[in-house]
Amino acid sequence: MSRSSETFNKKEVRNKKEKKRKEKEKKRLARKEAEKNNPDDMIAYVDENGMITSTPPDPSKKKEVKLESIEIGVPNRDNDEKSDPVRKGTVTFFNDSKGYGFIKDSETKENIFVHVNNVLGEIKEGNLVSYEVEMGPKGPVAVGVKQIK
Repeated sequence: MSRSSETFNKKEVRNKKEKKRKEKEKKRLARKEAEKNNPDDMIAYVDENGMITSTPPDPSKKKEVKLESIEIGVPNRDNDEKSDPVRKGTVTFFNDSKGYGFIKDSETKENIFVHVNNVLGEIKEGNLVSYEVEMGPKGPVAVGVKQIK
């Protein structure tokens, strides 16, 4: 009796290749079917609220926009801020050993950096202070910081 020329391993490899070939053919046919779809199915619309929808907008709801009314860029600040340069705030954090801290502005509620070189007198956390704001290399910096008694 002679042995079969094909071993079990060879049969397995052949079966795997055949299975892979059939799967590849199925994927190719599926892609071909998908290409037949209408390109209009892929169109999306944006409604007046900025939401993406599949239905086109209603022409009766169309609004005219004047080009002059569109502002590009950052609007100018009000002159109110420039009229009173002295601000008030509370020291939320101050580290004497490192020499810096932060002040929370009482009006705008933003945190402003303060360095020990810009402090007149002594300040601690929780103190009410008056100061002026200047732009530093990394943002607004408090200058001329004094404790309010």
